[in-house]
Amino acid sequence: MDTLEVKNLTKKFGKFVAVDNISFSLKEGEILGLLGPNGAGKTTTIQMLLGVLTPTKGTILYFGKELNENREEILEKINFSSTYTNLPWNLTVKENLTFISYLYDIKERSDRIQNVIDNFRLKEILDQPLRELSSGQITRINLAKAFINDPSILLLDEPTASLDPEIAKFIRDFILKQRDEKKTSIVFTSHNMTEVEEVCDRILFINNGKIVANDTPDNLMKTIDETTVNLVIDKNNEKPLLEYTKHRNWKINYEDRRYSIYLKEKEIAELLTFLSSKNIPFHEISIDKPGLEDYFLSIASKNKFREA
Repeated sequence: MDTLEVKNLTKKFGKFVAVDNISFSLKEGEILGLLGPNGAGKTTTIQMLLGVLTPTKGTILYFGKELNENREEILEKINFSSTYTNLPWNLTVKENLTFISYLYDIKERSDRIQNVIDNFRLKEILDQPLRELSSGQITRINLAKAFINDPSILLLDEPTASLDPEIAKFIRDFILKQRDEKKTSIVFTSHNMTEVEEVCDRILFINNGKIVANDTPDNLMKTIDETTVNLVIDKNNEKPLLEYTKHRNWKINYEDRRYSIYLKEKEIAELLTFLSSKNIPFHEISIDKPGLEDYFLSIASKNKFREA
């Protein structure tokens, strides 16, 4: 079932088209990665999904209902977190969470506030004002705020920015648990491509206000055909290898005895067969398959990104 459906969404600022006629959906229990370079239209899209910006045209439906006609009902069931959103600096952590909780019709309010305090490990800083906290602590508070109403749909903008690796992993695991146990639907933006690969079920890639890709991370990565074979070869054996890679038009980088050869995955067997046939010993071999970052860079090389 689609919990969110966007149809022909467009946003213009004067003559500038920030979001250009995009359509997509979000299923129940799905984590959708919203990716793109700075200025691509991600933030404008999220602001329209939150009702902060009014679309120039197009419709946004949550749970089959139009946002502009059912705003109060829908906003009770969704929430948002961004590293770049400021909460009241002079209020303590507990005061912020308590204040925000009253924006929603929450049953057993005290229990719910205590639940997010426990989940996001905030007990030790509850009585501190936000102005005294680190950026990583504030990121955790923003996330706790986003879960305060136990939302059905979450919009998460860079949810692990400024967090140390241990806490970032904890947050990723928590998000995945919410998806699996509560069927929470999530729109997720991040510049950490490894994180996106781990968390997202599907990727929506936006550039210049348009959707240029909509697929699973695995399928997007498979469109990048180049693989890197890294190995160590003795100096006196390098000439045949260099001649062969030149003959095959394979790009090769090397420093000292360490070689990186760029070729298609199906050509790896050919390379290893050649090394064996020429009795060229090699050591410390590793194979780097393309990741989502490689896909991002491939799109970057084909498209001129506008400035934010």
